[in-house]
Amino acid sequence: MSLSDIKAAARPLKPYLQPALTWLEQQQMPPSAKAMRRRDLSGEERPDAGAEATMRAALDWLMVAQKHSATNDAGAARDYSHTTGWAASYPETSGYIVPTLLEQAERRGDDALRDAGRRMLDWLVSIQFEEGGFQGGTIGQVPRLPVTFNTGQILMGLAAGTRVFGDAYAPAMRRAADWLAATQDEDGCWRAHRTPFATPDDKAYETHVSWGLLEAARTEENVVWSRAALRQVDWALTKQAANGWMAECCLSRPDAPLTHTLGYALRGIVEAYTFSERPEYLDAAQKLGGALVGCLGEDGYLCGRFDAAWRDSADWVCLTGTAQIAHCWLMLSRIDDSRGYREAAARALAYLRRRIDTDGPEETRGAVAGSFPIHGDYVPYGYPNWAAKFYVDAQQLALDLGV
Repeated sequence: MSLSDIKAAARPLKPYLQPALTWLEQQQMPPSAKAMRRRDLSGEERPDAGAEATMRAALDWLMVAQKHSATNDAGAARDYSHTTGWAASYPETSGYIVPTLLEQAERRGDDALRDAGRRMLDWLVSIQFEEGGFQGGTIGQVPRLPVTFNTGQILMGLAAGTRVFGDAYAPAMRRAADWLAATQDEDGCWRAHRTPFATPDDKAYETHVSWGLLEAARTEENVVWSRAALRQVDWALTKQAANGWMAECCLSRPDAPLTHTLGYALRGIVEAYTFSERPEYLDAAQKLGGALVGCLGEDGYLCGRFDAAWRDSADWVCLTGTAQIAHCWLMLSRIDDSRGYREAAARALAYLRRRIDTDGPEETRGAVAGSFPIHGDYVPYGYPNWAAKFYVDAQQLALDLGV
């Protein structure tokens, strides 16, 4: 009997074997991973250190992630993991971390944040493909190919760098934006340069790429870029159900998308409305944003995945998605708060703050875990750099709005 035959024969037994396999896996975990899992499952309520302390800690952690990247190249490590340590730099998320660093540097008069952002920008420019795109995955992952989504996220950083530092980053911004506009399909979807690190289907959450194009168009007026951005949002809205749910909106499970990718989709739609003031975008954003308000628990709990009927489809929280959606609720509240967006955002952010340590080792101090409990399926036992970024952005807007 071949190995493939053995695996096929054993497959029906997997549900029965899984508890034992999970137990064995947990026994092999490092002590820090076991300790964090025990803490998260204990039910013990953690203190809320407050907005400023948690934001400062998260910003410091982002600079630690840049310092300790396994590839030592001025990018931000993709994550810190209790099981594998610091990861290689992640161009995609480093790209949209840049605007956060530069904004907070300006607000705080913090030259260290400004310098971190500029070094990240210089590194990103150095790895841009000649035609304008940027690679998918982390540094060292193969295949190394230009990818639509990653390019759109890095475009946000290039646009912010151009606004803050001037023309030094404008050529790279133009190449990236031109490449995205030139590689778009006629219906608005991007299919030619999909990531090799997710399922190979259409992605409605690439409204977040459209946001990158809109940031470039806000920096340097270009109707080709803005039209391409809105064309994709128009296409994405064909994937929205009457109850607000988005089809084809996940990295791997379009039947039950992550709040992370729903947050990507929602932000892109809100930005399209902010840019164009077209009422259909506001209507779509309110359908999606309002449905998510209805899913929020009294304590700020937001399930990590939802099916097409908005039923919980996970037993863990995607903390990244919670931060993204809270930010979008706050943006929508400035337009119309009749749906309780601010109150929902306040609960969600309080939930996040209670899960951010402001003391302890630098690897986790200020970091935001992928999942709560930490062994959940989204970046299990790890702290992705983008979670900290989205938390800072959302908490800052809450402070600005007095929430």
